[in-house]
Amino acid sequence: MKHFLKGKAGRWVYLLLSIIMLFLLSGCNRKNDDGEKVRDLEFTVVGEADAPQQLQTILAEKRTQPFKITFTDEQNLYIVVGYGPQQTGGYSIQVEELYLTDNAIVLDTELLGPEKEEAVAPETSYPFIIIRTELLENPVIFK
Repeated sequence: MKHFLKGKAGRWVYLLLSIIMLFLLSGCNRKNDDGEKVRDLEFTVVGEADAPQQLQTILAEKRTQPFKITFTDEQNLYIVVGYGPQQTGGYSIQVEELYLTDNAIVLDTELLGPEKEEAVAPETSYPFIIIRTELLENPVIFK
């Protein structure tokens, strides 16, 4: 067996075993996010006029297609969900959940159509919602 571990072949075997051990050991330390809620996040729904100017510019470009974006300034995290073109007006968006997990922020929204008895504008609308919450560095998961 000593003869096998000498020379180039022995170095390759040693290198391969070292790499395998490194992967095995690093996998033990990895913290998995099982999606469990740590806490609800407080938030405010912001009108387009109250959003930062740079975000307003981005929204003007994106509103014609469905989109999901995040934007930060020095103090806040803005999470924006747009549902793209709808045939009429009268749509609203409801925040079902906004919460923090160990490694992410989770947002679930729902597009609500106009009520049957509601008078709606016949032109195309582009519903979106701007949510302002505390500044966090976690990635956002859109449900």
